[in-house]
Amino acid sequence: MLVACTRLGPYEIVARLGAGGMGEVYRARDDRLGREVAIKVLPAEYAADTDRLRRFEQEARAVAALNHPNILTVHEVGTHEGAPYLVTELLEGETLRERLRIGALPARNAIELAVQVASGLAAAHEKGIVHRDLKPENLFVTRDGHVKILDFGIAKLLHERKDEPGEPGSTVVDTTAPGTLLGTVAYMSPEQVRGQSVDHRSDIFALGCVLYELLSGRRPFVGETAADIITAILSKDPEPLSDPTSGVPPGLHGIVSRCLEKRQEVRFSSAHDVALALNAVAESLLTGQSRPEPQVKSIVVLPFENLSPDPANAYFADGLTEEIISDLANVRALRVISRTSAMLLRGSKKDVPTIARELRVRYVLEGSVRRAGQSLRITAQLIDAAADTHLWAEKFTGTIEDVFDMQEKVSRAIVAALKLELTPLEHQRMAERPIPNLYAYECYLKARRESWRRAVPSLDKAMEYLEEGLRAMPDNPLLLAGLGNVYFERMNMGIGQEADLGKAEALATRALELAPGLPQAHMVLGLTVLGRRGMIKTAIAHLEHVVSADPSDPNGLRWLAVFYAYVGRLAEAAAMGERVIAMDPMCPMSYKPLELAYWLGGRFDAALTVWDRACRVDPGNPIVRLIGVHLLIPMGRHEEAIAMAERGEQEEQPTILHRLALLWRYALVGDREKALSWMTPEALQTCRRDFSYSWYMACAFVMLGDTDSALDWLENAIECGFLNHRYLGEIDPILAPLRGDPRFQALMARAREKQAELEVRP
Repeated sequence: MLVACTRLGPYEIVARLGAGGMGEVYRARDDRLGREVAIKVLPAEYAADTDRLRRFEQEARAVAALNHPNILTVHEVGTHEGAPYLVTELLEGETLRERLRIGALPARNAIELAVQVASGLAAAHEKGIVHRDLKPENLFVTRDGHVKILDFGIAKLLHERKDEPGEPGSTVVDTTAPGTLLGTVAYMSPEQVRGQSVDHRSDIFALGCVLYELLSGRRPFVGETAADIITAILSKDPEPLSDPTSGVPPGLHGIVSRCLEKRQEVRFSSAHDVALALNAVAESLLTGQSRPEPQVKSIVVLPFENLSPDPANAYFADGLTEEIISDLANVRALRVISRTSAMLLRGSKKDVPTIARELRVRYVLEGSVRRAGQSLRITAQLIDAAADTHLWAEKFTGTIEDVFDMQEKVSRAIVAALKLELTPLEHQRMAERPIPNLYAYECYLKARRESWRRAVPSLDKAMEYLEEGLRAMPDNPLLLAGLGNVYFERMNMGIGQEADLGKAEALATRALELAPGLPQAHMVLGLTVLGRRGMIKTAIAHLEHVVSADPSDPNGLRWLAVFYAYVGRLAEAAAMGERVIAMDPMCPMSYKPLELAYWLGGRFDAALTVWDRACRVDPGNPIVRLIGVHLLIPMGRHEEAIAMAERGEQEEQPTILHRLALLWRYALVGDREKALSWMTPEALQTCRRDFSYSWYMACAFVMLGDTDSALDWLENAIECGFLNHRYLGEIDPILAPLRGDPRFQALMARAREKQAELEVRP
């Protein structure tokens, strides 16, 4: 056992925290970075044990390969006097076992914890890593409610041992060979207790055991001996969770039951699907609307091919694709890949099974549209990519006036083919005609096609189309909200006039007067009021309405997750970020919330991993480049950051994203004149309204050595909504020179005060 003040390389032991089968754990201090860490040391007398040493190294490699907010972070592996040690983040809080000593948790709390565990498992499974010993003792809840999965060292490797007294049936035995046990018996899957080979679905079974215990306060399979517990796992069903007095929603009972299926193939196919099902129940609890137990199926709608004689009708085929995606996305029991990712598959040479595998969906819809004069023909076919077979195919013919009915028929045919049950609200939404005037509808489709390009000429065209549509159908809420969004996008790109923001707000307000609750209008209002100092709470409320009303919209979820990250709600931001990526994996913007959640929590390497994924999707995207600059400079990778920023100098019409990257590029080398030359009056005006852009300005002035200007911009960032005081005050390496300034300390106090007003966890 090590004593206080012992040094292991750069680490100084502070105190012993505990011990387990894989070694002793200590609190230690890293003098290089001025932080405390946890160190797990394999005792010297065991280091000579080749098998035990191999297992320890396996744990290090497995965990270090995982970068996820719900998995313990490994910093380093080293050796001290022949004994290897593992350096990890130091956690403050308690294990789930300790939390369960007070009994069962409320359903919402249990769901929140289980979703985080499922997200962490999904990340591990994607890397081919199965935990194999998931239990409350290996799940740690930090003081801010963040779940961390511990101890991946069990995977295929542990020798026979016994856990702490008072845990009947907790025998864990080695090996990878068939016919032997592995894991903690009370949470083992049937295939584990039989000693058969296992995969990720064994972790899903264990997750079901943990969730059952969180909801009931008792284990699903009990007995006086390990043999009794094994018998229960193999042949008995747990007592039902749901009864009139339990307080457990029926939907949760269905999810737990499916996780605890005896046969692997009947369980959820992935931990990601478990998280989606749990989120669906959470949303129903929030809205108070009960729904059938979720059966998660997944689909991508490929861009419909334009077979019309006139190539200009491509917008119509795109519009039909988007409307079918929108219809299906309203079905909560169906996971639908969003419009952005689907449209990127236009002209893809990949076969259907490959597309489905890359997007992690089972079903694929493809089709074509032929429009000739007033005649219209739609052909569609639904494919089960797992079996590579056609489930359904049909042609729909009519006139252009029938387009709404034909679109609805396609959507309902898919729902029927997938054997999905629609709620009354889902039936209603599928039948809605938000723009019943055909000419105005076509203007809307053309505008939407242009808006998605997010380029200056395209936004101008989108504005023209929407104004034309409003002349045909004045006061249509969707057209009004669409025009408001274009005005906002112009301001957000730093190319609009100050009056544009007021126009956006007025249009969205009018849309809400006509259609209370319209998510598109709440979206615009949430983004426009954010530009006012002290309005972050109102902005978040608008975005929460968007996500509640339309949880299938990745854009609303993405913005809300970004807001949550900046105000310090990192666990929620990360969970939402995972959902956005699942919905829209081919859109580079989808990776921003998860990257921010990592970055603003001080997990720079993990943030860089997420950014790398966004780069693979679209390396030339301006937001991807800007994020790259703000990641690489603090990490000392200056040459890469400079090269990335300099690409913006080639832009004929640089946006605020290009300008901020170039601001940092020249601030880095102390060239004040060149740095500030990129910040036009319009760009500065845009930065003044945005908390993240204001933070970029503050950091640039720190690099230029201008403390007063840096503090001015930092004050503006905080007043506009950058309230993550832990990041600003303790983590951000660029702001480090300001931390001894009394004004900086006062600003951190102000951030804490404003964060408390939002009723968020510190």
